[in-house]
Amino acid sequence: MKVTGITRRWLLNSFGVILLILVTLILTLSYVIRDYVYNGIQTALSSRSDELTNVFADYGRKSPSEFSTAARNYVENFPNKESMELMVFNSNGKIIITSIGFAPDENQPMPDYHQALTSISGYGTWTGQLTSGEKVIAVTRVMRNNRGNFVGAIRYVSSLQEADKQVFLISGTLILAGLLIILFVIISNFYFMNSIITPIKEIGATAKRIAQGDFKARIQKVNDDEIGQLCDTINDMADELGAAEKMKNDFISSVSHELRTPLTAIKGWAETMQASENDKETFERGMGIIIRESERLSGIVEELLDFSRMQSGRITLTMDKIDILAELGEAVYMFSERAKTEHKFLLYEEPAMLSPVLGDINRLRQVFVNIIDNALKYTDEGGTISITASEAGGFIRVVISDNGCGIPAEHLPKVKRKFYKANQTVRGSGIGLALADEIMKLHSGSLEIESRENVGTAVTIFIPTLKQMEDAPETEAENEERNSEQNG
Repeated sequence: MKVTGITRRWLLNSFGVILLILVTLILTLSYVIRDYVYNGIQTALSSRSDELTNVFADYGRKSPSEFSTAARNYVENFPNKESMELMVFNSNGKIIITSIGFAPDENQPMPDYHQALTSISGYGTWTGQLTSGEKVIAVTRVMRNNRGNFVGAIRYVSSLQEADKQVFLISGTLILAGLLIILFVIISNFYFMNSIITPIKEIGATAKRIAQGDFKARIQKVNDDEIGQLCDTINDMADELGAAEKMKNDFISSVSHELRTPLTAIKGWAETMQASENDKETFERGMGIIIRESERLSGIVEELLDFSRMQSGRITLTMDKIDILAELGEAVYMFSERAKTEHKFLLYEEPAMLSPVLGDINRLRQVFVNIIDNALKYTDEGGTISITASEAGGFIRVVISDNGCGIPAEHLPKVKRKFYKANQTVRGSGIGLALADEIMKLHSGSLEIESRENVGTAVTIFIPTLKQMEDAPETEAENEERNSEQNG
């Protein structure tokens, strides 16, 4: 099976590190155990050689002949003949007796004997192989008389064959334990990796379905961990995308209806005027309707173009010193006749004077027109739309309120989103408030909405004065903090 992705990275990284640590640990322990066993044997041999000082004392150290006699007696009575071999050297360096009773091989290497001869302590040790290939540890103790003359030496030799078997057995046990650990790690991590990879594959498959437009696809959350949080996030994303898709479709449907209505009126009256030969009254009435519907159609198209510019970040402002009071009054005047026709009351409390602002005259007028138009649309016959303007703290505050149907609490946080319409029964594209909010942000101002269902809605617009912009320009963060305090 081809191993790829996360599993491959785990094998190369985590498992590779674990394997390296285990191999290093086993090799180190094996080396330490071998040294421990070897050192134990060497210590035992050294302890035996240290006994010679007491065994021989003065007797056997006066002359080579006395040493030979004492050494033969020591070898014959040595209690550990089965575990180690003894060799006795005379003053000429010849082996005169061994504990095994056979003549020694003169060609065997004996570095410990030569080391003892040259050592001040008269002691030498060696670990190595004999000519037969057997591995041994040898310790030699040189004996000297009171005048310091060499009278002989005794060599202790112990085979390492059994010791190596013990070391091999222990090393094998360590290797087996290491293999069991690796097997356990593989099995446990297999289940662990499977618990990650399987959900990730499901998440990938579901995300692919969502990317292809299936916004009803959901991931089943199994565990309440990071994977579970990712599942929740993707499910929430699908909800948002589904809602956005629905808003987009509603927007297209709404815009189509908004465009079709004036086009139908224009076409209908054009056909009516064409059919009526010389009816001046019908002609004038038809031309009036055609002009109004054309203006309405032009307004819708312009709003769509503005929305497109907003989406691409291409809204540009022509900033100039503006009499905001005049622009607000002009917007109110535009809707005065419509309010009368619809039997609604449009009340405007015009202040004596307001400070000038720095802004785009057309864009600010567009904001006022949009908000007043919404207030009229959502207010029933006989309702009241109130408009006030004031100045405080370097900001112009314009409040446009109505006693219309209001906005339900669950819809209020979303009404400034693009495409969003809280009330689908009223005409409109659903982008007017989003556009107005963006325009106010570009003017370093803000647009806030307060509403209660079946009570009414109040839209508050804050615009910094020209003096405020020149003397103490605010950063975006400071502006948001001020807005929060004003809404607090």
